[in-house]
Amino acid sequence: DLPAEFTSPPLMPGILSCLEDAIGTNARPTPIQSLSLKWLLEDSAQQTSSPTTTSSYKQFLLASETGSGKSIAYLLPVLQALKLSEAQSRAVQSEEELPLNPRALILAPTHELSRQLSTFAKALIHDVKLRILCASRANIRNGRPTSATASKMTDKSEGAVELSDTPSSEVQVQEPKKSWPVDMVVGTPNKVLDMVRGRGWDREEQVEEEEGELWESEDEKPLPRGVGRYGRGAPEMGLASVEWVVIDEADVLMDPDFQETTLKILSDISAARGHHITPADEDSNGSAPAVEYPFNLVLTSATIPSALATYLDTYLPKLVRLVSPGVHHLPKTLQTEFSAWTGGNKYADIEHRIRRVWAEDATTGGIGGKRSNPLGEHGRTLSKILVFCNQNTKVDALSEYLLSKGIKTVALTSQGSERKKGSNHHLDGFLRVPGNKERQDSSKDTALVSSDPAQTPHVMITTSLLSRGLDFSPDMRHIFIVDEPRNMVDFLHRAGRSGRAGERGKVVIFGKMKGRGSSKAKDVRQRVKALN
Repeated sequence: DLPAEFTSPPLMPGILSCLEDAIGTNARPTPIQSLSLKWLLEDSAQQTSSPTTTSSYKQFLLASETGSGKSIAYLLPVLQALKLSEAQSRAVQSEEELPLNPRALILAPTHELSRQLSTFAKALIHDVKLRILCASRANIRNGRPTSATASKMTDKSEGAVELSDTPSSEVQVQEPKKSWPVDMVVGTPNKVLDMVRGRGWDREEQVEEEEGELWESEDEKPLPRGVGRYGRGAPEMGLASVEWVVIDEADVLMDPDFQETTLKILSDISAARGHHITPADEDSNGSAPAVEYPFNLVLTSATIPSALATYLDTYLPKLVRLVSPGVHHLPKTLQTEFSAWTGGNKYADIEHRIRRVWAEDATTGGIGGKRSNPLGEHGRTLSKILVFCNQNTKVDALSEYLLSKGIKTVALTSQGSERKKGSNHHLDGFLRVPGNKERQDSSKDTALVSSDPAQTPHVMITTSLLSRGLDFSPDMRHIFIVDEPRNMVDFLHRAGRSGRAGERGKVVIFGKMKGRGSSKAKDVRQRVKALN
């Protein structure tokens, strides 16, 4: 039977206490969390009580709808396993330590998600005292500057998610400390690779491929821009102690466009643990070999696109798939609405719909009309609205228009300078704050709320950058899709920023509903209905 409650045992008392403080004492496991407690938590307990070999490590997929608590589903077993094996791990650490030597690694597609995950993970371990580091510039100081530029990734496939990394060429672990005790590191794949291989590793590798045949010796090879004595930094993180790897938003990080970067990390960890793997190689029969990693691997996703399914079938046939009934569907608490363009100024149509949301807050209490969250209660005065556009230029243009109409907004694109400051303060007032309902109501997030949208932003405008994994405040009750979704994977993730954890929400899809050019909108409407 699947667990119906969070209890101790099997959870450690300290972790259970922090969990209840974070989500409330009356919270019950969601389907994906129950599956994780049954499979991952019990399995991790068995591993810590007996010697582990490569064959004893497990591979799991956690797949469930947006807002179903997948982060909790994997954090609980991973954090508990780290604590249970803490003493044993300290005794066998290598003498040749790099500055950072984590025992668990969580990979996420954006810095915003990495920061939120690390913040929530820290909230779960106040009583058990593990050490968690987010690989962000907020954690490390500037080192010697180089001419290297930031790397950037943009997803052009299913889901259309933009990925990016802040410049890693200007950061290094603080000296003179030889090492930082750390149990878990959370970061983006590019950032993690920079920490493992040294800043500039990718540029140096590219030069070697292009010019390796042209020079008889290394001494004769010229030093290209950004590579050389100061261009490639020393590795900052060792991987020999890693026993848990979580790939969050796996449908992005294992997509063909980004799979290479993710697999480099898995390969580096395997090599560091004495088990070299080349998953792209074929065996003598011409078929792809299954991969057995020398660590526990957990993949999470709200969707299982064909590319991910094919990879799992081919290389990870022993992977245990834990799938909730709601996967590939919208949350049941999320309503859908289709709003027709009037044929005039589209920005004016969006402004009108925004003001209608706030008018409904004042008259009926918002979604459902039961005044479940009326004006003035707990300081929550107006609904927050998240607007998704397909292009950065439209984000900026819409933001300027709304500001001219007295609606202050937060506009965020992959190019935004706010993203490079090492924290999520640019999302203050919009993201969920760790803590139970009582703490949420008295938090600094609530203190920021004003009834005047001209003074305090209640509207955030962005691209798919913020569509993956982020847990927004319960006040984020409306999602506006103002451009045609590229595909239903993209739509599911955008819409899924509301209606989370049982909260009510609404997604408003704008489009031309009548006349010439309305066929696409009608097609979207049919496909969205199929997700309910």
